[in-house]
Parts: sequence; C-alpha cells; structure tokens
Amino acid sequence: MNPAPADPDAADPATPDPAATAEATAEAVTEVAAEAAAAPGPDSAPLPSSRLRELLHAAVTAVGGVERPGQVAMAEAVAAAVESGEQLLVQAGTGTGKSLAYLVPALAHGDRVVVATATLALQRQLVERDLPRMVKALQPQLRRTPQFAMLKGRSNYLCLHRVHEGAPSDEGEGLFDPAEVLGGPSSKLGQDVVRLRDWADETETGDRDDMSPGVSDRAWAQMSVSSKECLGATRCPYGGECFAEAARERAKLADVVVTNHALLAIDALEGAPVLPEHELLIVDEAHELVSRVTGIATAELTTGAVNRAVKRAAKLANEKTVDALQGAAENFHGLMEIAQPGRVEELPENIGYAVAAIRDACRSVITSIGEVRDKGVTDEDAVRKQALASLETIHDTTDRMLEGSVYDVLWIENNDRFGAGTSSLRVAPLSVSGLLRENLYKERSVVLTSATLKLGGDFNGVALSLGLGPEGRLPDGLAAAAKEAPEGTPLWRGMDVGSPFDYPRQGILYVARHLPPPGREPDRPAMLDELAELIQAAGGRTLGLFSSMRAAQTAAEALRERVPGEILLQGEDTLGELIRTFAAGADSCLFGTLSLWQGVDVPGSACQLVVMDRIPFPRPDDPLMSARQKAVEESGGNGFMAVAATHAALLMAQGAGRLIRAADDRGVVAVLDSRLATARYGGFFRSSMPDFWYTTDRNQVRRSLASIDASAPPLRAR
Repeated sequence: MNPAPADPDAADPATPDPAATAEATAEAVTEVAAEAAAAPGPDSAPLPSSRLRELLHAAVTAVGGVERPGQVAMAEAVAAAVESGEQLLVQAGTGTGKSLAYLVPALAHGDRVVVATATLALQRQLVERDLPRMVKALQPQLRRTPQFAMLKGRSNYLCLHRVHEGAPSDEGEGLFDPAEVLGGPSSKLGQDVVRLRDWADETETGDRDDMSPGVSDRAWAQMSVSSKECLGATRCPYGGECFAEAARERAKLADVVVTNHALLAIDALEGAPVLPEHELLIVDEAHELVSRVTGIATAELTTGAVNRAVKRAAKLANEKTVDALQGAAENFHGLMEIAQPGRVEELPENIGYAVAAIRDACRSVITSIGEVRDKGVTDEDAVRKQALASLETIHDTTDRMLEGSVYDVLWIENNDRFGAGTSSLRVAPLSVSGLLRENLYKERSVVLTSATLKLGGDFNGVALSLGLGPEGRLPDGLAAAAKEAPEGTPLWRGMDVGSPFDYPRQGILYVARHLPPPGREPDRPAMLDELAELIQAAGGRTLGLFSSMRAAQTAAEALRERVPGEILLQGEDTLGELIRTFAAGADSCLFGTLSLWQGVDVPGSACQLVVMDRIPFPRPDDPLMSARQKAVEESGGNGFMAVAATHAALLMAQGAGRLIRAADDRGVVAVLDSRLATARYGGFFRSSMPDFWYTTDRNQVRRSLASIDASAPPLRAR
C-alpha cells in the first residue's frame, strides 16, 4: 500500500516519519509500530516495546519456536492497533509465527479478544498447544492467569434433549428412536446414533470435533439442533447440563475466545449476539472471510425443504393451511423441473407466483400453529420448535427473493443433491463489503491477517472486499488522517512482515509458456505429457492442484499408467488420510481440487513439486461472480481484474504457498497455463505469489527437479 502524502502542517510533531511505510523493511515497520504503541491509549496505559518483546520472547520459548523479525514487527503493530483503535491488515508469510505475534499483545493488553479462524486445524493448535503453553509462560510476568475457550455454533454440540428424548420425526409421528426407525441399530446410521448416545455419557464438551472416529452428517443431525430449533436453556429439561450453554459460559469468562469465521459472520450479520463482548477481534486466515460471510448470507429454496416443513407442521396446524403449503410446494417443484439454470435478474412471472404462494402459505401455517396452541391443544415442544424453525426459514427466504433487492443476486441452480431433474432457487448478496463495514469494525480494533492479503503488490483489492475502502486508509504514523477521514469510515493500514524463507533460493516458479492456452475441456494431451515429464523428473513428490474435479480425475486416470509411484485422488478416501499417505510416500502424488489449494501442509521432501493445471478463474457461468463482475463494470471499474482475476490470484497465491513450509524445503511450482507468461494480466498473478526464481525454460526446470530429487533428505515423521 502506498500511503497518502503527509501534510507537514497537519502532522503531529511526535508522529513517526511517514516514509516508514507498511512496505518498508521489518526494522522500519517495527520502529513505527513501537512509537505508535508508546502513545497514550484510550482506556489503558500503553505497552512499552521492551515489555512486549520480553513477553514475546517468553511465549516463543515456551512453544519451542524461533523468534523472527517479522514476528516482532507484527506483534508491535498489533499492540499499536489496540491502543489507537485502528484496523490493521497484516500479511505474514508461512513460518512467521503469526499466532504468537497477535496473541501476546492481546493477552498483555488485558481486554477480551476474539480470534476467528477458518480451519479446525488452527483452532485446535491455538487451544490445545499454543495458548496453554503461552499462559503458563506469561503468568509470572502478567501476574494473572489468562483464561481461554473455544466457541462454535450450537449445531456443533451434542443436544442432550435429542440424546435422551429422540429427534422429532419428519414423518409427523412426534418423537422417535433413530436407531430403531432409520434402518435399525445394525445399520451404519443406527450404529452411529448408538455411539453418539454412549459418547454423550463420556464427553465433557459435547463438541463434534472431539469425537474420534467421527460419525456421518446424517447421524449427527439426529443428535444436534440449530439455534432456531433449540428449546432454550430455561425451557429445556436438560438446560442445566447443555454442552452448548456450557461452552458459552466458558467463553463469557475467558480472556481469549477462539471461534470460526462462520460463527463470527452469524454474530455480525444476524443481529443476535452469539460472541461475548470484546474489545479486539483477530481474524486469522482472513483471505477466507469474504467467502465464509457470503455463505452465511446465502439462502436457498428447495422443494425438499418445503416438504420437510409440511411434514413437521402436519399435526400442529390447521389441515387446510398445511394442504395449501403442500400444493404450493408441488407447483414450485413442477416449475423448477423445467427451469433453465443461471442468473435471474427478475423472477419469471410463473415462478414468482409459486414463490409468493409458498411464502403466504408458510405465514398461514405459522399463524395456525400459534392459534392451535392457544386453544389448549398440546404438542411436544421440540416438534413445534423444529416445525417453526423450518417454516420461518422458508418464509424469510421467499420474502427476500420476492423483494428483489438490487443488493442481492438471484439464480436457478441444478443440484444433484435433490435428485435428478430438480433445481433450487438461491439468493446471495452482491457484495458483503457493506455488511462487514457496518457490522465488523464498530467500537473495536480488528486485526486481519493471512499469508496472502497482498494481490498484485498491494492490499487494496482485499481491503475493498472486506469493507475497508481506500478513502479510509490510515497512512503509517499520520494521526491527522484520523481527523480527515469521512465520518464512520474504518481507518486502516496494511503491513507485510515478509517470511523467514528465502523464496528465490528455495523455490522456482515455472510457467509452461510453450503449451497452448487451455480450453474448456479437461482433456489436454500436451498438458498431460508435460505433467508426466515433470513428475518423472521430480521422482513423484507432487501435489497436483486442478481447477475442477473432472480435470483432476482425467489427469489421475491418464497418468497412473505413465508414471511410477502411487497417484492419490481426492474423493477416493478422506482428505486427512490422503494427506497422511502422501506425506509418507516419497514417490507418491496427490491430485485434487479447491480444498487442496489452501488446506495442505506437508513440509519436507514429500512435496517438492506443486503443479497447477490452469489459472483458476471462476466459471464464466457462475451467477454470483458474473453478477459481481458486471456490477464493477457498470460503476466504471475493471470487472475482470476486480473479481475474476482477484479470485484466481488469491487461489494461486495460496496454492503456491503449499510448496515451501519449512526453512530447508526446496522445490518447484509449475503452472501449466501459458497465459501466466503471455497475457497482460500475468504480471498481476506472478506478483501475488511468493518471490520464487522465475523461468519458462522446460529443460532447466527438469534438471532442477532431478537435482532436488537426488539430494532430497529422508521424509519427516508426522
């Protein structure tokens, strides 16, 4: 980020030199942050830089890590942000130790902090490894013992009411025993339900992720509830023992609450506070936040969902109103069977009438349930609560679709989950930046951090998507900017603390410039020949990142007969098991799609070649992405660069980050898409990736791979 020029007449004499920008060296950034941290904070005394460094050193020692200059710079910047109230974007490369860099100043400040992450692995690392060691190491210096807790959405915890009373039946028969009804205890589902009941007597947390081995989603759904289905702690006979309520109580008492992006989105967007009050929010893996918030804010209307609501309401409401809802669902189903997939800028008249009929019928059924209850007809609370939750969700979704807001995107989507020949109607926000701007940054400091926040050399693209407009940037050290920024605009600054890895010496970025540009078909003979030769030169050790599952499958089938060693394919086993097998076999390869671009951590010689089959642009027929691109173009911007290129660059940066995971790792990132070398936007993508040594020489890269393979150290034990 290039800060705005300073006004010498407006600048505070004590302000650091604005030349020490967020892209300066780690030493300069540290100096700026240290001076900012020394300024008086709004609520408490500032934390001296020397004191912060002592605490950081103790924490790093406790977890067996190595202190890095970038880690120190980040810690002091976080401390400065807490004191000044500004928002901070920090790009911290792999190996920086960013978790400790944000946790130490947060604990030292003393106010409650919420840490939101995207992955279960990082949540567990924080709660089970980093925080326990840090608290023990820092307790003597802080003269207190900080408390920490993990908090997730209610459906992640076992519901004791369902464990003991059973789940309400979608067949309208009240409560039932899933182990007996759904295939019997000898079925896989029945066995899972029985295991869950036994586990309920043993677990202290009721957290699904603490159960090993786990159970299917269908089995878990029988033993858990959403927030709308929950009876409430005061009405539920098991409220005093409730796992979800216990987790919330622990969070209220904790200094550090570790949660996930989904719960953060629910807390920010749905108007019903889930997280405890906090003065500092840290969003780790922040590159994922927009996608997670979009997912939470997306709604879907399906015939199956309406039919389930009908069954749940059958014995609770007036028969006439339930029949009307059933009829509306059948009409909607018939129309969706022949509907063409794609974006719907305005609902076709016939579908609009069908959606309105479902909305009105839902409202009548909800009213009827209340009237029947008022007349003294008894019903099981759990059955009634589940029925109302389904009906209210459908009513709100249809109402939103009929409203036709210019801020929403509506589309018809073919979906095999609901059976052949059926489609669903979906609605999502055109952008979540406004939602985030209004709900995320008020009355607290927010630190957003990831290894990939700078795209094309600056933070602007990511900042805009996160609701931080460029007009609200806070140039480093310029206190006057706080007075000049428009009222209500979140003030922010960005900094890149680099990585401890020497990317130009440890890795090569190879672009297969000689290949023809990829078309829509996954079968690319020249690309497959190139891939086979690269794998042979590398001796296996390859992570193949493909833009679609079909492309990954095609490559796996073609290469299993052409290269030595095992080719593992995503979908043929659990992802965790595939990664373990890949890490244990030097000559093995792992092929897969989007979840592998961001979720694989295999340091050492098991992964010395990362291959991307093509630039992962969103599909041209993706309704949401194309709508966002069109909106940018209509406002005078470059929709392709702002949406499609930014989306793809983020994935490529994450994918390239799979290669170098430790200081002694070496290898090649190979992009088998010539456009990265020949298209005008190629430089944007390359500048978004780690600073590897760049080449298009196919012979050179094969020699390098063979040399790396020949000198590869033994595989690391995992």
